[in-house]
Amino acid sequence: MASTAGRTRRSLNVWPGYVDALATLLLSVVFLLTVFVVGQFFLSQELTGRDATLARLNRQLADLTDLLALERSKHDGDDAELRNLRATLAAVQAERDQAKTQAEAATVSQGAAGNLDKQLETERGATKRALTQVELLNEQIAAMRRQLAALEDALAASENRDKESQVRIAELGTRLNVALAQKVQELARYRSDFFGRLRQILGSRPDIRVVGDRFVLQSEVLFPGGSAALKPEAAPELDRIAGAISDLAKQIPADLPWVLRVDGHTDARPIATSQFPSNWALSAARAIAVVQYLAGKGIAPQHLLAGAFGEFQPLDPGTTEEAYAKNRRIELKLTER
Repeated sequence: MASTAGRTRRSLNVWPGYVDALATLLLSVVFLLTVFVVGQFFLSQELTGRDATLARLNRQLADLTDLLALERSKHDGDDAELRNLRATLAAVQAERDQAKTQAEAATVSQGAAGNLDKQLETERGATKRALTQVELLNEQIAAMRRQLAALEDALAASENRDKESQVRIAELGTRLNVALAQKVQELARYRSDFFGRLRQILGSRPDIRVVGDRFVLQSEVLFPGGSAALKPEAAPELDRIAGAISDLAKQIPADLPWVLRVDGHTDARPIATSQFPSNWALSAARAIAVVQYLAGKGIAPQHLLAGAFGEFQPLDPGTTEEAYAKNRRIELKLTER
């Protein structure tokens, strides 16, 4: 009985040791959990810091890693927590790197901002200079506008004077036209007297006639065929004409510009000699011969004009001898200069 009681007491004494071991194990787990919770708390607090905080967190994490490594075989679930902590740490480091990148970007931005400030100051200086130039240009424009206004006033005054001048010129032109008309009428009267005197002097010869306002002498009266030398028998006729012109010149007022125009004409048959290469040359030579003769008889040269038409102003377009004879002629015309 005694041995049975002794065995019973020995068996009962095992439980306190077992309880102590369980308590110790439980305290260890509680301690580890407490450390883990505290570590999490400090980790969450230290994540907001920078490099120094991260260093401390790394050391604490290393300590926690050592502690967890001892219990890894018993607490596999702690590995997941550790992996989560490492992931969190990686995220924190990534955030730290991003913060550094942002800080560097901010530094670069500050430098760029400094450059922009310098450029802004430069642009402000250029703007000030441009404004100064604009003000100067405005002053110049204002001066030009004043000058333009003065020029417009002067132009308006000049236009008024021009209008007055144009009115006076128109009046003078009207007066001049009236005076010219009077002179023309006066000259026409002297022309009529001249032709009347020539008719009286020369008589009614068939080879001397009046055509319109011209006195026409056939070339055969004055010149041999193909020649510009006056015939001796032409002298009396030209003398009578010179006398009539001289008498008329005494009657015409000195302020009336007049000339006796002597035109030479030929027929259409061509002439080509060393002396007269064309009918134009022949008609010009004959007109000049008559003018020179009249000048030699006292007619003022300034009142004599020689013209040449060759065969280009025929009186008769025919090709007969009679038509040719009619077209070979010397015409005298009293006209204004």
